[in-house]
Amino acid sequence: MKIVTLLGSPRSTGNSTAIARRITETAAGLGGQTRTFELNRLSYRGCQGCYSCKKELDRCVLQDDLAEVLAAVAAADGVVLSSPVYFGDVTAQLKGFIDRTFSYLKPDYVVNPKPSRLSPKKLVFVLTQGHPDEKLFGDVYPRFAGFLQWLGFSEGRLVRACGIGPGMGDKVPDTVMKEAEAAARFLAG
Repeated sequence: MKIVTLLGSPRSTGNSTAIARRITETAAGLGGQTRTFELNRLSYRGCQGCYSCKKELDRCVLQDDLAEVLAAVAAADGVVLSSPVYFGDVTAQLKGFIDRTFSYLKPDYVVNPKPSRLSPKKLVFVLTQGHPDEKLFGDVYPRFAGFLQWLGFSEGRLVRACGIGPGMGDKVPDTVMKEAEAAARFLAG
């Protein structure tokens, strides 16, 4: 089982990163081959809307640091996407990656019943937020889940922690870390 983790936080030691690392470490302990990319350390551009991935190529035309990430995700069996919530959404780092996944869609994706170039994959989406109200920003994952299913992430799971962040003790509750371990077993199984 090949598992790729994308860390969307600009904080290398942040809560979403800690949860994602627990998933990755647990999956590796279960025999998974894991690879992690810290998006904030990469240099890449957002989707250019050029449609080269539909007209001329079967991949994104941009040759920057995200090209390797896109190829690794394509080859993976499972993917972990992690992000804190910033201004009611995922970070710009993760959103830039998500926008570039447009290249995974086939040229006739609008009418094709199998619109993705990807093989089916499992997904774990990790979200953390400083605000303790679980209803607040509860729409973030569902908003992306539909698009990610369209891309071939056939089975998805959310691991979410509310009320933790800078200045709040920066401690991920044990219950959330247990959810992370269960998510790793889901990916590795």
